[in-house]
Amino acid sequence: MTDIAEKAGNLFTSGPEKKPEDRENAPLAERMRSRSLDEFIGQEHLVGPGKMLRRLIESDNVSSLILWGPPGSGKTTLARIIANATRSRFVFFSAILSGVKDIRQIVKEAEEEQSQNGRKTILFVDEIHRFNKSQQDAFLPYVENGTLTIIGATTENPSFEVIAPLLSRCKVLVLNPLRKEEIERVLVHALQDRERGLGALDLKLTDEALSFIAEQSEGDARIALNTLDTASRLSTAREIDLETAREAVQKKPLLYDKGGEEHYNVISAFIKSMRGSDPDAALYWLARMLESGEDPLFILRRMVILASEDIGNADPRALQLAIAALQGFQLVGLPEGRIIMAQAVTYLATAPKSNASYVGIDEALAEVRKSGALPVPLHVRNAPTRLMKELGYHKGYRYDHDYEEGYGGQEHLPERLAGKKYYRPAGHGYEKYIRERMEMLKKKGDKS
Repeated sequence: MTDIAEKAGNLFTSGPEKKPEDRENAPLAERMRSRSLDEFIGQEHLVGPGKMLRRLIESDNVSSLILWGPPGSGKTTLARIIANATRSRFVFFSAILSGVKDIRQIVKEAEEEQSQNGRKTILFVDEIHRFNKSQQDAFLPYVENGTLTIIGATTENPSFEVIAPLLSRCKVLVLNPLRKEEIERVLVHALQDRERGLGALDLKLTDEALSFIAEQSEGDARIALNTLDTASRLSTAREIDLETAREAVQKKPLLYDKGGEEHYNVISAFIKSMRGSDPDAALYWLARMLESGEDPLFILRRMVILASEDIGNADPRALQLAIAALQGFQLVGLPEGRIIMAQAVTYLATAPKSNASYVGIDEALAEVRKSGALPVPLHVRNAPTRLMKELGYHKGYRYDHDYEEGYGGQEHLPERLAGKKYYRPAGHGYEKYIRERMEMLKKKGDKS
């Protein structure tokens, strides 16, 4: 066995068979990994009858894949099933433990295997998102020429974590969190299995405990099985009841990687909830972020932006309140700062909405980039010197305060853009008043 195979454990096809006592000491989640598609629970959209991944596995025609899904959804288990079903040489590779030097050795062995035995090599890359660009680049030529078929597993969005050339050569398969009923099937199977599970203990699991463990696992089969394993050790009788299940469930960190996709998913849901005038959802997503350790100042800065972008002049007080919340939080911090944040969130969520200012500045910027520096009209130019006055600067300018309603009705845009509208107030909130005033002034200007 090569050094690489030894380092990886060559867990799939050519690794040493585990001794019975080793299997018994392994965590329940490890012992209960499905060995075939018939045992596999969940991901029916990929491995159900006639589905793509099942067809590829059964025909031993697996191409380069990236398995993207949350923890405990079955990525590594599917890789093991592929290893058991394929006639290819299967190599396990950890992005945490291995580097570019190891890749070169694997490629060398793959080329020898292909030339001597006509067998292709499938390389399973666990946590592929942890590879940097140079490490991912090292795979490219060998995936392209067929020396390696890659199966990568990742919990992170491949669009952000995998380089485009490698991503274009792989089919991305999305795995979903397991549904509650699927987790319950996993638990029941483990409780009854006498070879690898807890069947020899003859334990019973109450319906309430089964439902509770399944709900608390949040679609993660590994968490569910390890919780069941703990509950079996805590149980003094031959029954795991709800109280024992509650004791076995430890408080776990919420799925929220501040540098990964979930960070963007949750902040997006938070912003969209406020934009959608849903204070309850906005408070929930705020709580999710605070409980997960998000920087409160990051949240508050996004609220200041929303106050202008999505509320604007429909309620000018929103921006004042958002800034006051930012400053107030800086004074008191957590935990009391959550109250200030909640007040601001509920105000922003229930305020009338308008993106007219946001749309207006973007349209004006687009015009400037398209038209360039158009000449400033002479009548709105300043004329501090005699020469400027002689050239017509400031000539014909109407001083608005000399007119009724403080409005002279003059055009201020460059001649080529005369009459162009960038700010179109909404017909609700304070902007309803603004719109009515602008319409009144336009009529007045048309008469002058």
